[in-house]
Amino acid sequence: MEHLGPVTWPPSPIRTRRLVLRAPEVRDRAAFVELLASPEVHTYLGGPRPRDELERELPAVPERWPGSFVVDLDGAMIGQILLRRATGHRRPAAAGKVDLGYLFLPRAWGHGYAAEACGAALDWLAGVLPGEPVVLTTQSANVGSMRLAANLGFTEVERFEAWDAEQWLGLRTPAALGG
Repeated sequence: MEHLGPVTWPPSPIRTRRLVLRAPEVRDRAAFVELLASPEVHTYLGGPRPRDELERELPAVPERWPGSFVVDLDGAMIGQILLRRATGHRRPAAAGKVDLGYLFLPRAWGHGYAAEACGAALDWLAGVLPGEPVVLTTQSANVGSMRLAANLGFTEVERFEAWDAEQWLGLRTPAALGG
C-alpha cells in the first residue's frame, strides 16, 4: 500500500456531530498499542500483535502519514481510519484504487462511530480527490463490517479466499452515489 500522493497533510481536523478526525499525536500512542494488541479488534485480521513488541516498536507518534486519521471522541482516541492507495493488492479489481480500512476499540463498538467516521473520511477524500473510486476488503464472516460497507455505499465486486477465510471486496464509486 502506498500513501495518497499529492494530498496536503495533515488536513484541518474533520468534525462530525460527535467525532473529530485528526492526524495522530503523541497522546494517542497508548490507544494505538491497545488497538493493535486487542484480540477482539483483530478477530478477522489475523490476530493481535504482542503488546510488549508494540511497546518497543511503535514510534512516539504512530501512523503519521497521509490518509491515517485518528478518530477522537471527547478528546480521546477510539479508533483509526486508513485511506491508502492499493498498490500490489491481491485482487486486480482493487489495484491502484484507494483502500478504506478502519479499526475501533471494542468499547466504541455499537454506537455508530465507525459509520460516522468512515463517512466523514470518504467525504473528505471526495473533496481532495474528486471522482476517486474506493475499495474495501473484509472477511465475509465479519457481519458488522459487511453491514458498514453496505451502509457506506460499497457494492460487492468479488469474494475470494485469503488468510484461510473468505474475503469480500467491495467498490464505492462516485457514480453509484449519484456524484
